[in-house]
Amino acid sequence: HLRELTGASIDPMAAYLLLLGMKTLHLRVRQQNQSALEIARFLEKHPRVVKVFYPGLESHPNYEIARRQMSGFGGVLSFVPEGGFKTVKRLLPHLRLAHLAANLGAVETIAGPPATTSHVESSPKERKASGIPEALIRYSVGIEDTADLIADLRQSLEKTFSE
Repeated sequence: HLRELTGASIDPMAAYLLLLGMKTLHLRVRQQNQSALEIARFLEKHPRVVKVFYPGLESHPNYEIARRQMSGFGGVLSFVPEGGFKTVKRLLPHLRLAHLAANLGAVETIAGPPATTSHVESSPKERKASGIPEALIRYSVGIEDTADLIADLRQSLEKTFSE
């Protein structure tokens, strides 16, 4: 039934683009891994960030397992700024380099709170039971310059907490 809807094979242009993208995938993933670790370390030291979730941080409860099993820690991290969800609503619009969206894993950096994106259908009680803080911001790191992304997060946090 699926082949009736989608066809038995990929169309030529999609196949070409897939092959083209595969040639640089390792470079993009390496950049995202390196950037995400640097960004996670920056956020962990920021006085207005309550918690950072990233398996590459020594403070992560599963760091030792991740270190043994992974060659990179991934391009997605999440963090909780102090002040709850009202802070999230003020912080996100100040970001200049991160797109505000629900998807993950693109070449551009994407940020969004699960409370209004991926887990919007869950109640606050269900999110809490799943370990998702209401003020959680998911940050999917793209391939932009790491220093630029950190500077963007820094200015966003500064603007948010100076308002």
